[in-house]
Amino acid sequence: MEWLVPIVVAVIGGPLVVVVQKLRSENTSQHAESRDLLHKVAYKVDMVDEKLDGHLSWHLHKPAKKPKKIKTVQFKTKKGKKNK
Repeated sequence: MEWLVPIVVAVIGGPLVVVVQKLRSENTSQHAESRDLLHKVAYKVDMVDEKLDGHLSWHLHKPAKKPKKIKTVQFKTKKGKKNK
C-alpha cells in the first residue's frame, strides 16, 4: 500500500501544478500590461504638468492691462428726476 501514496499525490498534485503555473504566467502578462498603462498615464500627467506650468508662467509674466472705464448712464424717472 505504501507505493499507492506517491501515485495518488502525483495524480492530484500534477494537474494542480499545471494550473498554478498557467495562472502565474497569465498574472505576469497582466502585470506587464498594467505597467505599460501606468507609464502612459504618467507620461500624460507630465505633459499636463508642463502645459499648466507654461500657462501659469504666461499669466505671471503677461503685461497688465489698463482697467476699462465704465460709462454711467443717466435716466429719468417718472417724476422727472435724474438717477444714476
